[in-house]
Amino acid sequence: MKPRLAAFGLAIIVGTGLLTACGGGDDKKTSSGTDDTVVRLGFFPNITHATALVGIQKGIFTKHLGKAPKTLTFNAGPAATEAVFSGAVDATYVGPNPAINAFVKSHGQAIKIIAGAASGGAALIVKPSITSAADLRGKKIATPQLGNTQDVALRYWLKQQGLKTDKAGGGDVHVVPQDNSQTLQAFAQGQIDGAWVPEPYASRLILESKGKKLVDEASLWPGGKFVITNLIVRTEFLKKHPALVKKLLEAQVEATDYINSDKAGAEQAANTELGSLTGKPLKQAALDATFKNVTFTNDPIASSLQASAQHAEAVGLLDHVDLKGIYDLGPLNEVLKAKGEPAVSDS
Repeated sequence: MKPRLAAFGLAIIVGTGLLTACGGGDDKKTSSGTDDTVVRLGFFPNITHATALVGIQKGIFTKHLGKAPKTLTFNAGPAATEAVFSGAVDATYVGPNPAINAFVKSHGQAIKIIAGAASGGAALIVKPSITSAADLRGKKIATPQLGNTQDVALRYWLKQQGLKTDKAGGGDVHVVPQDNSQTLQAFAQGQIDGAWVPEPYASRLILESKGKKLVDEASLWPGGKFVITNLIVRTEFLKKHPALVKKLLEAQVEATDYINSDKAGAEQAANTELGSLTGKPLKQAALDATFKNVTFTNDPIASSLQASAQHAEAVGLLDHVDLKGIYDLGPLNEVLKAKGEPAVSDS
Protein backbone atom coordinates (compact mmCIF):
# COMPACT_ATOMS: atom_id res chain seq x y z
CA MET A 1 0.00 0.00 0.00
CA LYS A 2 1.26 3.45 -0.88
CA PRO A 3 1.61 5.90 2.00
CA ARG A 4 -1.28 8.31 2.16
CA LEU A 5 -1.67 11.76 3.57
CA ALA A 6 -4.80 12.51 5.52
CA ALA A 7 -7.09 15.03 3.87
CA PHE A 8 -6.12 18.07 5.89
CA GLY A 9 -8.05 20.69 3.89
CA LEU A 10 -4.85 22.61 3.25
CA ALA A 11 -4.78 26.29 2.37
CA ILE A 12 -1.97 28.76 2.03
CA ILE A 13 -3.54 31.04 4.59
CA VAL A 14 -5.66 29.59 7.39
CA GLY A 15 -7.92 31.66 9.61
CA THR A 16 -6.01 34.80 10.46
CA GLY A 17 -2.71 33.43 9.17
CA LEU A 18 -0.77 36.43 7.93
CA LEU A 19 0.64 36.96 4.45
CA THR A 20 3.42 39.45 5.05
CA ALA A 21 4.97 39.30 1.61
CA CYS A 22 4.96 37.27 -1.53
CA GLY A 23 6.66 36.96 -4.86
CA GLY A 24 10.38 36.76 -5.43
CA GLY A 25 12.28 33.52 -5.64
CA ASP A 26 13.29 33.95 -9.30
CA ASP A 27 16.68 32.57 -10.28
CA LYS A 28 18.98 35.56 -10.59
CA LYS A 29 22.70 35.89 -11.14
CA THR A 30 24.71 39.08 -10.83
CA SER A 31 27.35 40.06 -13.36
CA SER A 32 29.94 38.54 -11.02
CA GLY A 33 28.12 35.21 -11.07
CA THR A 34 26.89 35.32 -7.46
CA ASP A 35 23.38 34.21 -6.64
CA ASP A 36 21.08 37.23 -6.28
CA THR A 37 17.90 35.23 -5.65
CA VAL A 38 15.61 36.55 -2.93
CA VAL A 39 14.80 33.76 -0.46
CA ARG A 40 11.13 33.40 0.44
CA LEU A 41 10.97 32.29 4.06
CA GLY A 42 7.94 31.03 5.99
CA PHE A 43 7.37 30.87 9.74
CA PHE A 44 4.65 31.23 12.39
CA PRO A 45 4.09 34.19 14.73
CA ASN A 46 4.84 31.84 17.66
CA ILE A 47 7.65 31.84 20.19
CA THR A 48 8.44 28.30 19.04
CA HIS A 49 9.56 30.07 15.85
CA ALA A 50 11.61 32.70 17.68
CA THR A 51 14.66 31.77 15.58
CA ALA A 52 12.89 33.35 12.62
CA LEU A 53 11.43 36.23 14.63
CA VAL A 54 14.80 37.16 16.10
CA GLY A 55 16.73 36.53 12.90
CA ILE A 56 14.47 38.85 10.96
CA GLN A 57 14.19 41.56 13.60
CA LYS A 58 17.95 41.66 14.24
CA GLY A 59 18.80 41.62 10.52
CA ILE A 60 20.69 38.34 10.80
CA PHE A 61 19.07 36.79 7.72
CA THR A 62 19.68 39.95 5.71
CA LYS A 63 23.34 39.98 6.75
CA HIS A 64 23.99 36.43 5.61
CA LEU A 65 21.73 36.34 2.54
CA GLY A 66 22.85 39.73 1.28
CA LYS A 67 19.29 41.04 1.20
CA ALA A 68 16.18 40.67 3.30
CA PRO A 69 14.17 37.50 2.72
CA LYS A 70 10.56 37.87 1.65
CA THR A 71 8.48 36.41 4.44
CA LEU A 72 5.14 34.66 4.79
CA THR A 73 3.57 33.69 8.10
CA PHE A 74 1.18 30.85 8.82
CA ASN A 75 -1.01 29.65 11.67
CA ALA A 76 0.04 26.00 11.40
CA GLY A 77 2.25 23.56 9.51
CA PRO A 78 -0.12 22.05 6.94
CA ALA A 79 -0.72 25.51 5.45
CA ALA A 80 3.03 26.20 5.40
CA THR A 81 3.85 22.96 3.61
CA GLU A 82 1.11 23.58 1.05
CA ALA A 83 2.87 26.87 0.31
CA VAL A 84 6.04 24.85 -0.28
CA PHE A 85 4.18 22.60 -2.73
CA SER A 86 2.78 25.60 -4.59
CA GLY A 87 6.22 27.22 -4.80
CA ALA A 88 5.14 30.21 -2.71
CA VAL A 89 8.02 29.71 -0.26
CA ASP A 90 11.51 28.30 -0.64
CA ALA A 91 12.08 27.39 3.00
CA THR A 92 9.92 27.45 6.08
CA TYR A 93 10.00 26.77 9.79
CA VAL A 94 7.49 24.04 10.53
CA GLY A 95 6.68 21.30 13.03
CA PRO A 96 7.64 17.64 12.60
CA ASN A 97 4.30 16.19 11.53
CA PRO A 98 3.66 18.59 8.63
CA ALA A 99 7.26 17.99 7.49
CA ILE A 100 6.60 14.25 7.57
CA ASN A 101 3.34 14.68 5.67
CA ALA A 102 5.01 16.83 3.00
CA PHE A 103 7.73 14.22 2.56
CA VAL A 104 5.18 11.41 2.29
CA LYS A 105 2.76 13.25 0.02
CA SER A 106 5.58 13.97 -2.45
CA HIS A 107 7.04 10.43 -2.20
CA GLY A 108 10.17 11.88 -0.63
CA GLN A 109 10.77 14.40 -3.39
CA ALA A 110 9.51 17.83 -2.30
CA ILE A 111 11.31 18.76 0.91
CA LYS A 112 14.34 18.19 3.08
CA ILE A 113 14.73 18.97 6.76
CA ILE A 114 17.97 20.96 6.95
CA ALA A 115 18.01 21.99 10.63
CA GLY A 116 16.20 21.86 13.92
CA ALA A 117 15.10 25.09 15.54
CA ALA A 118 13.25 24.48 18.80
CA SER A 119 12.36 21.83 21.37
CA GLY A 120 9.50 21.89 23.86
CA GLY A 121 7.00 24.69 24.24
CA ALA A 122 3.65 22.91 23.83
CA ALA A 123 1.02 21.96 26.39
CA LEU A 124 -2.59 20.99 27.00
CA ILE A 125 -4.27 23.86 28.84
CA VAL A 126 -7.75 23.28 30.28
CA LYS A 127 -10.40 24.81 32.51
CA PRO A 128 -9.51 24.61 36.22
CA SER A 129 -12.39 22.20 36.82
CA ILE A 130 -10.72 19.56 34.63
CA THR A 131 -8.30 17.52 36.70
CA SER A 132 -7.75 14.32 34.70
CA ALA A 133 -8.03 12.79 31.25
CA ALA A 134 -11.35 11.23 32.25
CA ASP A 135 -12.79 14.71 32.75
CA LEU A 136 -12.21 15.45 29.05
CA ARG A 137 -14.92 13.05 27.89
CA GLY A 138 -17.50 15.05 25.95
CA LYS A 139 -15.36 18.21 26.06
CA LYS A 140 -14.17 20.45 23.20
CA ILE A 141 -10.39 20.77 22.88
CA ALA A 142 -8.75 23.00 20.27
CA THR A 143 -5.61 22.43 18.20
CA PRO A 144 -4.03 24.76 15.60
CA GLN A 145 -4.98 22.68 12.53
CA LEU A 146 -6.00 19.15 11.63
CA GLY A 147 -2.82 17.13 11.19
CA ASN A 148 -0.46 19.69 12.66
CA THR A 149 2.06 18.70 15.33
CA GLN A 150 -0.09 19.62 18.33
CA ASP A 151 -3.16 18.02 16.76
CA VAL A 152 -1.31 14.71 16.45
CA ALA A 153 0.11 15.05 19.97
CA LEU A 154 -3.34 15.60 21.47
CA ARG A 155 -5.01 12.76 19.59
CA TYR A 156 -2.20 10.33 20.46
CA TRP A 157 -2.24 11.27 24.14
CA LEU A 158 -6.02 10.88 24.27
CA LYS A 159 -5.73 7.47 22.62
CA GLN A 160 -3.27 6.44 25.32
CA GLN A 161 -5.86 7.50 27.90
CA GLY A 162 -8.49 5.31 26.25
CA LEU A 163 -10.36 8.22 24.65
CA LYS A 164 -11.37 8.16 20.99
CA THR A 165 -11.31 11.03 18.49
CA ASP A 166 -12.04 11.34 14.79
CA LYS A 167 -11.14 13.81 12.05
CA ALA A 168 -14.68 15.20 11.95
CA GLY A 169 -14.60 16.32 15.59
CA GLY A 170 -16.57 13.37 16.94
CA GLY A 171 -15.61 10.66 19.41
CA ASP A 172 -15.16 10.80 23.16
CA VAL A 173 -13.36 14.14 22.97
CA HIS A 174 -14.31 16.71 20.35
CA VAL A 175 -11.12 18.06 18.77
CA VAL A 176 -11.67 21.49 17.24
CA PRO A 177 -8.90 22.63 14.87
CA GLN A 178 -8.84 26.43 14.69
CA ASP A 179 -6.55 29.41 14.46
CA ASN A 180 -4.55 29.99 17.63
CA SER A 181 -5.80 33.56 18.05
CA GLN A 182 -9.35 32.26 17.80
CA THR A 183 -8.54 29.69 20.48
CA LEU A 184 -7.58 32.45 22.92
CA GLN A 185 -10.96 34.09 22.45
CA ALA A 186 -12.95 30.86 22.43
CA PHE A 187 -11.36 29.69 25.69
CA ALA A 188 -11.95 33.04 27.37
CA GLN A 189 -15.61 32.92 26.35
CA GLY A 190 -16.09 29.32 27.46
CA GLN A 191 -16.72 28.03 23.93
CA ILE A 192 -13.99 25.40 24.30
CA ASP A 193 -12.75 23.51 27.35
CA GLY A 194 -9.08 23.54 26.56
CA ALA A 195 -6.41 23.49 23.86
CA TRP A 196 -3.17 21.72 22.99
CA VAL A 197 -1.15 24.63 21.63
CA PRO A 198 2.42 25.93 21.24
CA GLU A 199 3.89 28.94 22.97
CA PRO A 200 3.04 31.72 23.50
CA TYR A 201 -0.58 30.55 23.37
CA ALA A 202 -0.22 27.97 26.14
CA SER A 203 1.10 30.56 28.59
CA ARG A 204 -1.44 33.15 27.46
CA LEU A 205 -4.34 30.78 28.15
CA ILE A 206 -3.02 30.44 31.70
CA LEU A 207 -2.19 34.08 32.35
CA GLU A 208 -5.11 35.73 30.56
CA SER A 209 -7.95 33.24 31.11
CA LYS A 210 -6.92 31.32 34.24
CA GLY A 211 -6.36 28.08 32.39
CA LYS A 212 -4.52 25.16 33.99
CA LYS A 213 -1.73 23.10 32.48
CA LEU A 214 -2.95 19.51 32.43
CA VAL A 215 -0.14 18.14 30.26
CA ASP A 216 3.28 19.62 29.55
CA GLU A 217 4.25 17.80 26.36
CA ALA A 218 7.91 17.77 27.43
CA SER A 219 6.94 15.36 30.22
CA LEU A 220 5.98 12.78 27.58
CA TRP A 221 9.40 12.63 25.89
CA PRO A 222 12.75 11.14 26.97
CA GLY A 223 14.76 13.82 28.73
CA GLY A 224 11.98 16.29 28.00
CA LYS A 225 13.38 16.78 24.48
CA PHE A 226 11.26 16.71 21.34
CA VAL A 227 11.37 18.70 18.15
CA ILE A 228 8.63 21.27 17.82
CA THR A 229 10.18 23.31 15.00
CA ASN A 230 12.36 22.30 12.06
CA LEU A 231 13.67 24.30 9.12
CA ILE A 232 12.70 22.67 5.82
CA VAL A 233 13.59 23.65 2.27
CA ARG A 234 12.18 22.80 -1.13
CA THR A 235 14.42 20.11 -2.59
CA GLU A 236 14.44 21.89 -5.94
CA PHE A 237 15.60 25.11 -4.30
CA LEU A 238 18.32 23.25 -2.40
CA LYS A 239 19.61 21.74 -5.64
CA LYS A 240 19.55 25.03 -7.55
CA HIS A 241 20.87 27.27 -4.78
CA PRO A 242 23.12 25.25 -2.44
CA ALA A 243 25.30 28.26 -1.57
CA LEU A 244 22.25 30.33 -0.70
CA VAL A 245 20.85 27.55 1.48
CA LYS A 246 24.16 27.40 3.32
CA LYS A 247 23.93 31.15 3.95
CA LEU A 248 20.41 30.63 5.25
CA LEU A 249 21.80 28.05 7.66
CA GLU A 250 24.56 30.41 8.74
CA ALA A 251 21.81 32.86 9.68
CA GLN A 252 19.88 30.10 11.46
CA VAL A 253 22.92 29.17 13.56
CA GLU A 254 23.77 32.78 14.41
CA ALA A 255 20.18 33.50 15.42
CA THR A 256 20.14 30.42 17.65
CA ASP A 257 23.44 31.43 19.24
CA TYR A 258 22.11 34.92 19.86
CA ILE A 259 18.95 33.63 21.54
CA ASN A 260 20.94 31.35 23.83
CA SER A 261 23.58 33.96 24.72
CA ASP A 262 21.30 36.97 25.25
CA LYS A 263 17.88 35.75 26.35
CA ALA A 264 16.69 39.23 27.36
CA GLY A 265 17.71 40.71 24.02
CA ALA A 266 16.15 37.78 22.19
CA GLU A 267 12.89 38.20 24.07
CA GLN A 268 12.74 41.87 23.14
CA ALA A 269 13.58 41.21 19.48
CA ALA A 270 11.05 38.39 19.16
CA ASN A 271 8.35 40.45 20.83
CA THR A 272 9.02 43.45 18.62
CA GLU A 273 8.65 41.27 15.53
CA LEU A 274 5.50 39.65 16.94
CA GLY A 275 4.05 43.11 17.54
CA SER A 276 4.74 44.20 13.97
CA LEU A 277 3.15 41.03 12.61
CA THR A 278 0.08 40.78 14.81
CA GLY A 279 -0.31 44.27 16.25
CA LYS A 280 -0.22 42.76 19.74
CA PRO A 281 3.17 42.24 21.39
CA LEU A 282 3.17 39.92 24.37
CA LYS A 283 2.99 41.21 27.92
CA GLN A 284 6.23 40.68 29.82
CA ALA A 285 4.85 37.92 32.04
CA ALA A 286 3.74 35.90 29.03
CA LEU A 287 7.01 36.57 27.22
CA ASP A 288 9.10 35.39 30.18
CA ALA A 289 6.97 32.28 30.64
CA THR A 290 7.12 31.26 27.01
CA PHE A 291 10.89 31.57 26.71
CA LYS A 292 11.32 29.40 29.82
CA ASN A 293 9.33 26.62 28.15
CA VAL A 294 11.21 26.49 24.82
CA THR A 295 14.77 25.35 24.09
CA PHE A 296 16.33 26.75 20.94
CA THR A 297 18.65 24.32 19.18
CA ASN A 298 19.97 23.48 15.73
CA ASP A 299 19.58 19.79 16.58
CA PRO A 300 16.50 18.34 14.83
CA ILE A 301 16.19 15.67 17.55
CA ALA A 302 15.58 13.13 14.81
CA SER A 303 14.43 10.32 17.11
CA SER A 304 11.41 12.37 18.14
CA LEU A 305 10.46 12.96 14.51
CA GLN A 306 10.31 9.22 13.92
CA ALA A 307 8.17 8.85 17.03
CA SER A 308 5.87 11.62 15.81
CA ALA A 309 5.31 9.68 12.59
CA GLN A 310 4.39 6.62 14.63
CA HIS A 311 1.96 8.71 16.67
CA ALA A 312 0.29 10.00 13.49
CA GLU A 313 -0.04 6.40 12.29
CA ALA A 314 -1.58 5.34 15.60
CA VAL A 315 -4.35 7.96 15.36
CA GLY A 316 -5.15 7.27 11.71
CA LEU A 317 -3.64 10.37 10.16
CA LEU A 318 -0.83 8.58 8.34
CA ASP A 319 -0.06 5.12 6.99
CA HIS A 320 3.28 3.51 7.81
CA VAL A 321 6.08 5.39 6.09
CA ASP A 322 9.80 5.15 5.47
CA LEU A 323 11.39 8.45 6.40
CA LYS A 324 14.83 7.60 5.02
CA GLY A 325 16.14 10.63 3.18
CA ILE A 326 13.98 13.23 4.90
CA TYR A 327 17.09 14.93 6.36
CA ASP A 328 19.96 16.69 4.62
CA LEU A 329 22.09 17.90 7.51
CA GLY A 330 25.38 18.05 5.62
CA PRO A 331 25.26 21.81 4.97
CA LEU A 332 24.27 22.53 8.59
CA ASN A 333 27.12 20.43 9.93
CA GLU A 334 29.55 22.30 7.68
CA VAL A 335 28.34 25.57 9.20
CA LEU A 336 28.53 24.19 12.74
CA LYS A 337 32.05 22.85 12.17
CA ALA A 338 33.22 26.23 10.90
CA LYS A 339 31.92 27.81 14.12
CA GLY A 340 33.48 25.15 16.32
CA GLU A 341 30.08 23.79 17.38
CA PRO A 342 29.17 20.08 17.61
CA ALA A 343 27.59 18.29 14.67
CA VAL A 344 23.98 17.09 14.76
CA SER A 345 22.64 13.70 13.74
CA ASP A 346 19.80 12.45 11.55
CA SER A 347 19.18 9.42 13.74
